Amino acid sequence: MAEAIIKSFKSQEAWRHWLAKNQDMQEGIWLQVFKVNSGIESIKITEALDEALCFGWIDGQRKGYDEQSYLQKYTPRRAQSIWSKRNIGIVGKLIADGKMMPRGYVEIEKAKTDGRWARAYDSHTTMQDAEDLLQELAKDKEAETFYQSLSKTNKFAINFRLQTAKKPETRAKRLREILTNLQLKRM
Repeated sequence: MAEAIIKSFKSQEAWRHWLAKNQDMQEGIWLQVFKVNSGIESIKITEALDEALCFGWIDGQRKGYDEQSYLQKYTPRRAQSIWSKRNIGIVGKLIADGKMMPRGYVEIEKAKTDGRWARAYDSHTTMQDAEDLLQELAKDKEAETFYQSLSKTNKFAINFRLQTAKKPETRAKRLREILTNLQLKRM
């Protein structure tokens, strides 16, 4: 697979136009987004995600690039790519606004058909501690204390693993592994 190119766009419209022409580019693109204080006209990251979702693409890794900008990876959504509840909400608005494109609708239908839509995960800001995790932690005060000392990012990672399990037995196995790690005070 070819290496993804780096491109920047001054506007949401320019990004949408590029996606319309390049939506089949499997390697995706590193979108260069300029920081507000750079003084360089640039698409906003929220606008970029909106347009990507319209064309069945998804955001991925983000990394620094230089003093004035960062890179955000965008690729066509893969076959088993999980959905976030946040992105489901965004596509609902995009549909209502008449912005979704055929490929975006195809990805939504695939996710609804294979169950990924119903299994969408919460975002960092809305993720709650899993009830079964809390019940197990209540039985082990040391593990519970260690869990409470973790950063919000680490707690999200733990709850994400539980929330994205497809089968009850997978979730139970992950919960056992998480509890063991918490008892050993490791992540």
